[in-house]
Amino acid sequence: MSFQPVLPFMGYPGWTFLSRTLDQQQETFEQGAQITRQVQNFEQKIGAVQTAEQLVNDRQLLEVALGAFGLEEDINSKAFIQQILESDTLDTASLANRLADKRYLEFAQAFGFGDFDVPRTQLSDFPTEITTAFQNNRFEIAVGDQNADMRLALGAERDLQVLSDRSISDTAKWYTVMGNAPLRQVFDTAFGMPASFAALDLDRQLEVYRDRAIRDFGTDSIEQFNQPEMREKLIRNFLIRSEAQNFNAQTSASQTALTLLQSG
Repeated sequence: MSFQPVLPFMGYPGWTFLSRTLDQQQETFEQGAQITRQVQNFEQKIGAVQTAEQLVNDRQLLEVALGAFGLEEDINSKAFIQQILESDTLDTASLANRLADKRYLEFAQAFGFGDFDVPRTQLSDFPTEITTAFQNNRFEIAVGDQNADMRLALGAERDLQVLSDRSISDTAKWYTVMGNAPLRQVFDTAFGMPASFAALDLDRQLEVYRDRAIRDFGTDSIEQFNQPEMREKLIRNFLIRSEAQNFNAQTSASQTALTLLQSG
């Protein structure tokens, strides 16, 4: 039986425990037989892959490739994934650029099939780049099987560090947050956004995000989350608000059930 992450507490106390034991738990998880086989197979074979078609036709390689970007649910959408991989990511009209979920763009950029005559699969450090991301994602999934909020928190911790290293404007970084569904969920919950918020015009959403960032963190720059203490505050706010929302939903459901019983 594979190792399952240990989460003895819910909410922010659970996150504190997970953060403290993360390195040890993740190392133990990655030593599991299935993860080890998948990583070794990818690292041995990906160098021979030179086209998107070759990748999508090898299910084992594709599973790791998609899993590295949290796109594992698309494993059976071979034609769609091939189109993504063959996109010219510098062309704003390409499919990878048009999709709201920017994980697809990052996926296409990582492999470079549509950008270069020689794809990035030929680089010596490419296999490790992808398998490391795959291992991280698989661990997050295992955590999410026990607590979905913890998975979102782990993803936010990772994605915000990656985002801070990108050479794009602060506005572009906010739009990247808005285009990353899991990361957006963390921000929306932490900022107390209603479900109807996503229906607003994107420019208006950006204004609200920045207003809430100033209110809760003192500045509207996404760059602040490059600091560990600011990421921790964001995740704490997310977990506390999410737990409160779940409690309120459960209380409302219980009251509804009691009302129905009394009326009957």
